[in-house]
Amino acid sequence: CILVLFNTRDTLTLKQIRDETNIPEEELRRHLVSLCTPKHRILRKGSKGKGISGDDDTFTYNADYTSKMTRVKVPMVSMRDASSASSGGAKGAGSASAAGGASKSAGLVDGSASVPLSVEEDRRHLLEAAIVRIMKARKVLNHNDLVAEVTRQLSGRFVPPPQFVKKRVESLIEREYLERDEADRRVYRYMA
Repeated sequence: CILVLFNTRDTLTLKQIRDETNIPEEELRRHLVSLCTPKHRILRKGSKGKGISGDDDTFTYNADYTSKMTRVKVPMVSMRDASSASSGGAKGAGSASAAGGASKSAGLVDGSASVPLSVEEDRRHLLEAAIVRIMKARKVLNHNDLVAEVTRQLSGRFVPPPQFVKKRVESLIEREYLERDEADRRVYRYMA
């Protein structure tokens, strides 16, 4: 229902969108940040940075947006990402939701049945740090080479499955640390 508002106007503020949709503040911020992610960028945010600064923050419909797909699925950012990106988010609720999501995937990290949440989070940070370190050094790398290098570097601590590496890469793309190559979608570029 957010995008329907842009049928009549090209630019709206956060306050106008909230007043017309009656969507709760946290959820509205999550949806707007998702629509502004670099992967889709259906809306353009007026302010700089990843978060939404306040009620006067403007959102403009991106007429240049195109997709080869007939139906586009825009992934939602996590509550933690949206609340840390926003200026006045409830961080307690965001971290609780993030922790709940992590417990579902806890067994996926090293194949064990259960991994404590603190270990899961530490591994997530280790994996993201390794990906950023490798990409900072190489600048451009294809997916398979990145997975192989990350696995090689982290093999002393734990062996991350390729699906876990892929999730972390997607997270880094959403947060604008990496981007996909326009010509070959399996090639990643480091964004300085």
